[in-house]
Amino acid sequence: MIPNKILILFAHPLFEKSQINKELVQAIPNSEHITFHDLYEAYPEFDIDIQKEQNLLLAHDLIIWHHPMYWFSCPPILKQWIDLVLQHGWAYGKEGKNLLGKTVFQVITTGGGQQHYCATGKNNYTVLELLAPFKQTAKICNMNYLPPFVIHGTHKITSDELKNHIHQYQQLLNYLLEYPIEFPIHESFPYLNDWIKTKHHGQ
Repeated sequence: MIPNKILILFAHPLFEKSQINKELVQAIPNSEHITFHDLYEAYPEFDIDIQKEQNLLLAHDLIIWHHPMYWFSCPPILKQWIDLVLQHGWAYGKEGKNLLGKTVFQVITTGGGQQHYCATGKNNYTVLELLAPFKQTAKICNMNYLPPFVIHGTHKITSDELKNHIHQYQQLLNYLLEYPIEFPIHESFPYLNDWIKTKHHGQ
C-alpha cells in the first residue's frame, strides 16, 4: 500500500515561546511522506506564493492546519492562506475540483480547559462549534473534514499529560501514514485524541 502523503501547515506567531508546540513539532515522524510547512517562517511579510501553496496541496492527500486557538479562530496568516490559496475555480466553484476527496483536520493548542468549551462554560461554545467555519470551508472545497486533535489547558499542563498528548499525536500521524482514512469518524469521538486511542497503533 502506498503511504498517504501528509502536509502540515503550521501557523504560530510566537512559536519560539510555545514549548508545547515545539514538542509537538519535534514529535512529527521523520518520513519522506510528511511535509512540515511553517507559514510564518516561509512568509514573514505575508506575501504568500499562491501557486507554490496550491502545488503543495495537489501533492498531498491529507492536510493538517496546526495552530493555537487564536481568539476562537486561527492566527492571521492561516486565515490569509485560506483567503488567497483556496481560489474560486481552483478549490471550489463549478470548475474548482482540485481538492476533491482530500482530507483536512486541525491540530489545536489552547490555554482554556475543556470544561470551559461548552454551553455552560465561560467560552459558551465547544471547540467543534467554534471550528464550524473551517468545516464549512472544507465542505465547499470538496474535502473531507475530520474532528480536531486538541490539547487543552496548555498553561497548566503537567509533564505527564504532555507526554501522553505527544505520544497520541505520534500514534495519529503514524496511523494516518499507513492506513486508509475511515469515514465517517463516529460522533462519539469529538476529538481525534479519543479516536486514536481505539486503534492501539504503535503501542
